Amino acid sequence: MRYPILIHPDEQLRKPCEPIDQITDELVVLLEDMYETMVAHDGVGIAAPQIGKNIQVAVVEVEENDRFELINPRIIDRKGKDIDIEGCLSMPHVFGTVERAEEITVRYFDRDGDEIEVTAFGYLARAIQHEIDHLHGVLFTDKVIERIAEEDLESYYEEHLDD
Repeated sequence: MRYPILIHPDEQLRKPCEPIDQITDELVVLLEDMYETMVAHDGVGIAAPQIGKNIQVAVVEVEENDRFELINPRIIDRKGKDIDIEGCLSMPHVFGTVERAEEITVRYFDRDGDEIEVTAFGYLARAIQHEIDHLHGVLFTDKVIERIAEEDLESYYEEHLDD
């Protein structure tokens, strides 16, 4: 089932989410629905509050068939800094540069209840940090250094190709 995406300034997007205390069949279905919703909206990540669910769950897939289902995720280590452009399904046509850690180690539970620890780099690290922020009521625009107009995205990337 595809969910509608909540659009800023919907107040649900600002609420810190509750941790999951039990993985149920309903949660597993929700993970599938979130993934379907993310793909339908051409996203690389989606967090539960973006579909009106106040729980600590996010899905990220920056490379095909490499999906991360993050239940109660926590970043336990950060290294380096990187500035790049971000957008958000909940803020269509809004883009800006955001500084994030270049490398993170994240600990979370998967759909089977197993605790997983992953070190992510680059774009994957950025996407995971963006989605975890959603779980704490933080939007990427709270961290924007410079707004980039949608029509200027291509030229911005060309100018910063070697950064």
